[in-house]
Amino acid sequence: MPDANPSHLDLQATAKEVMQRHGFEPDFPPQVPLQLAELKAHPPQIAAGGDIRDLRNLLWSSIDNDTSRDLDQIEVADRGSNGDVKIMIGIADVDAFVPKLTAIDQHAAKETTTVYTGIRNFPMLPEELSTGKTSLLESQDCLSVVIEFVVDSTGIVKSPSVYRAVVRNKAQLQYNSVGAWLEGKSPAPPKVAASADLQAQLKLQDQVAQKLKDQRFQHGALNLQTDELHPLILNDQVIDVVKQQKNHATELIEDFMVAANGVVARFLEKVSSLRRIVRTPERWDRIVQLAATKGEKLPAQPDSKALNDFLLRRKAADPDHFADVSLIVIKLIGPGEYVLERAGEVAPGHFGLAVQDYTHSTAPNRRFADMVTQRLIKALLAGQKNPYSDDELTAIAANCTQKEDAAKKVEREMSKRLAAVAMQHRIGEVFDAIVTGATDHGTFVRALQPHIEGLLAQGQQGLDVGDRLRVKLIRTDVQRGYIDFARA
Repeated sequence: MPDANPSHLDLQATAKEVMQRHGFEPDFPPQVPLQLAELKAHPPQIAAGGDIRDLRNLLWSSIDNDTSRDLDQIEVADRGSNGDVKIMIGIADVDAFVPKLTAIDQHAAKETTTVYTGIRNFPMLPEELSTGKTSLLESQDCLSVVIEFVVDSTGIVKSPSVYRAVVRNKAQLQYNSVGAWLEGKSPAPPKVAASADLQAQLKLQDQVAQKLKDQRFQHGALNLQTDELHPLILNDQVIDVVKQQKNHATELIEDFMVAANGVVARFLEKVSSLRRIVRTPERWDRIVQLAATKGEKLPAQPDSKALNDFLLRRKAADPDHFADVSLIVIKLIGPGEYVLERAGEVAPGHFGLAVQDYTHSTAPNRRFADMVTQRLIKALLAGQKNPYSDDELTAIAANCTQKEDAAKKVEREMSKRLAAVAMQHRIGEVFDAIVTGATDHGTFVRALQPHIEGLLAQGQQGLDVGDRLRVKLIRTDVQRGYIDFARA
């Protein structure tokens, strides 16, 4: 009989096993260390000149998770005399270190994404690159592709340009501490407190990001909430899980990246490229029915603006249950996917963001699609022919879509196991909870604190989605990722 509550080492092995079951190859092939050794002996030259600008003097900063070292982007803003603000986003030039069809590139092309299992990360690129040479770490000169645009007082993006540059990250910052400071909830983190210029820079970026977000919402971008759980690990042991909170810092990066990806998509419209799309939902009728159960009426034809207005009203009326409404809407809209867009053709847009032109370009250390897009950009800037044929791009799009779906399944499976580990010492405790699902397969509840979901194994009669109750934790099974509650 297998142990239902294995050790930390077992969880690491389980994560690798789950990866392999879903079609990933977590270990790098033997040719990769050889390429890394060659890179170490003959690294690419990091110098300005020709078409590579020197922008190291600007007050660049990065904001990412507290533990992230695979830094893909840095940002800086500059207010013009007319009130418009120029935004520059430096993207790590991964292609300079990983040429097409090399061993590292071929492995990345198969895996397509870094997978974050909570207990261990499985990087798409060797960590010697993704958290070292191709990461925009603080106080290092780095090659980058810069995406530049101007944002006017209403949040409209104009004057876009894309070019190469040498950059230098002056401040490596974290979401939680910067977000709390921007929202006035806590003092500035030390690096920010030490620099009045950096304080002004981040506040300017925050103001611009809020305008970008407002402009997107006016066009019908969806205000959805998903509750991501992250394990809290002490001395290599999972002791709790915490909900990843959105804040002004996470939104700042999100809004800048959405704008940058739109700029890149339009920059590449004269060549074949990859687009990131979310199709107009085929199951719109079910979304209309969902709204009707809440006393709301949506139009018969898909309308992202009307849907977002409904979501905003639900968030105000029932914030505790909004994540569940969001999840239902996300499932009914359907997943994002990558597709080929040929020059002169128009691919479907991104329904969730309410934009027509969208790609992925801002995370080349973590996503292969972004690395491909980076090569398309550099070839266009250099006046060279497209490095990928339409057939290659079509195959890459299909594989990236399939592997992204597989990565989500891996992360979901591991998240359930980690939650079970965190809760195994709390059996017998009672929690406030809400019913999140009532189907033939069972009734599911989510504890409000900590944000853990499980099966209501006893006392489920007469309950429906949205009902509040008290539940007692009665069982956990780490091996399967099961958490069972009983009505208290």
